[in-house]
Amino acid sequence: MKKLAPFAALSASYFAHIGFFNPYLSLWLKDLGYGLFAIGLLTSVQSGTRLVAPYAWGWFSDHTGERVKLLRYSAMAALLLSLGLWFEWSLPGLMLLLLLMFVNTSGMMPMSEAAMAHLVSDGGQFDATRYGRVRLWGSLGFLVTVVAAGAWFEAFGMGHFPAWAQATLLAVVLSAWWLPNLKEAPHHSDERADIAPVLRQPRVRWFFAAMFFHVLAHIFIYAFFSLYLDGLGYSKTVIGLLWALSVVIEIGWFFTQGRWLPLLSHSGWLVLAAALMVVRMLLTAGLPLVWPLLLLAQALHAVTFATHHTVCIALLSQHFPGRLRGRGQALYSVVGYGFPGVLGGLGGGWLSSVFGLASMFWLSAACAVVATACALRLRALERRA
Repeated sequence: MKKLAPFAALSASYFAHIGFFNPYLSLWLKDLGYGLFAIGLLTSVQSGTRLVAPYAWGWFSDHTGERVKLLRYSAMAALLLSLGLWFEWSLPGLMLLLLLMFVNTSGMMPMSEAAMAHLVSDGGQFDATRYGRVRLWGSLGFLVTVVAAGAWFEAFGMGHFPAWAQATLLAVVLSAWWLPNLKEAPHHSDERADIAPVLRQPRVRWFFAAMFFHVLAHIFIYAFFSLYLDGLGYSKTVIGLLWALSVVIEIGWFFTQGRWLPLLSHSGWLVLAAALMVVRMLLTAGLPLVWPLLLLAQALHAVTFATHHTVCIALLSQHFPGRLRGRGQALYSVVGYGFPGVLGGLGGGWLSSVFGLASMFWLSAACAVVATACALRLRALERRA
């Protein structure tokens, strides 16, 4: 596990940054005076960068073999850019600043996950237990900052949001420099000849379809859940604790997933995760003031996110081995978080401004139904193979 310790540190610091930035970005923007549509537009910028940037980083890292150096450079660039959060910007100026920041942060996890997936694979087989023991540090990082930032912002207001950005990105930079500077052999062959046959496989296409609709169902949580709870009268401390509950459950799953994952096939877990996402969103949209049911909805995060994420990484390692690894992880970011994020951010901003914040979670439930249908199709294809 010593060789994986730097990756655990990077995961912890990166998700510590995400743990405060994503849940509270919308509240910071609201504090700056932006309306729901503008908030949806600005929060979608992060997903917009995932349409191109992760694949570009993945292509470059596959062809140079310099994953660690690229991680270090992107982390330092993001830290320097975050200093601009202290200044007042027009809407286009703030969009550009966030765009540049996210271009650098959006490639970090695909490159790190690609390198780590290789390290935790034994004889070509993905080791979910070892992967979970590393990935749970990311959940711990998220947990610490989502609770601490919620309490801080409740006590002191949202004005320190930029300082939190710099502190967490500094931790990312230090972790990136701890990574062993291992260079993989670069690959110069025609990438289209390599990756196109994989993408033409029906099972791969249905996997990406199921992933797309499943993550689209989650996007509304990432972008608007804090605003939704804030509008219902929940304090920022309670909002942070509700986020923390889902992460505590997630950590428990990552730690023990080695004993549970063999109970179902990968596609079987995708079906279960999507079906439980339907239940989670129906509870969130319909009964958000009933505490026990809201807590149950958040607890389902263990399967709707943690299990789904691990299974996706395992399937990516299976379908995109070796020199396709970086681009496979990048496609996960583009298809799974780029397109859904843009659609969810822009569509959610418009929908909530017209029909209210609860409408997004009803739509999320509908997206989860489609994800369930796609996962069922994938499972049927796997059974035939």
